[in-house]
Amino acid sequence: MKNLFFVSVAAGIFSGTSLSVKAQNSVNTVKFGAQQKKSVQFIEGIEIKRDAQATAAEVDVWAVNVKKNAVPETPKVISNEVVVKTGLAIEACSPLQFKFAQMMDTDVETLTNTKLYTAIDNWWATRYRYGGTTKKGIDCSALTGVLLSEAYGIALPRTARDQYAKSEKIKKADLLEGDLVFFNTRGGVSHAGVYLGNGYFVHASVHAGVTINSLKDDYYSRKYIGGGRIIIE
Repeated sequence: MKNLFFVSVAAGIFSGTSLSVKAQNSVNTVKFGAQQKKSVQFIEGIEIKRDAQATAAEVDVWAVNVKKNAVPETPKVISNEVVVKTGLAIEACSPLQFKFAQMMDTDVETLTNTKLYTAIDNWWATRYRYGGTTKKGIDCSALTGVLLSEAYGIALPRTARDQYAKSEKIKKADLLEGDLVFFNTRGGVSHAGVYLGNGYFVHASVHAGVTINSLKDDYYSRKYIGGGRIIIE
């Protein structure tokens, strides 16, 4: 019944829209005495394309009927007022957000820190170099320093060991985006990354360069020491 209602609403509200329908080829009929009753076949596979000048009212209807995870092929940017009103943050998301949301298996709407993900993208795949601080090569603690500086304006000590010492210790379950994660890869605190959410962190890997991994990965789960949060004084 909800599909039939959806068709009527869409047809009445979306002027200038195109409607493509995949339906059954025929409607079955069942004889009952001298009369015939139609057995209703519900319409499936409805696709509605909105006009570029969709109003806030039209977006309200869209918000009710479109599945949350139905990502448009070419996301349209609508005003912040409409996004807040309807909760359709996905409509205003950038390709960069879609890229990292896919890597982290998370909802694209949750990746709101544009500065952080832009910085990650700028350094993406930069090779690892012990003591390096440039695009020619960077190490783990230099990367965490760059990312927290660009995304949050926070200055970090140079080494992973000193970053660990300065940070407030955080349980894994309490980690938030922007927290640091530390590992023992060659004795003591020897590796660091920036936590992103959903169990994922970005770091300068010896083998892959700047990349994203999960704390659940076998290697990193075994080497994990703990999380840290930099407190701004």
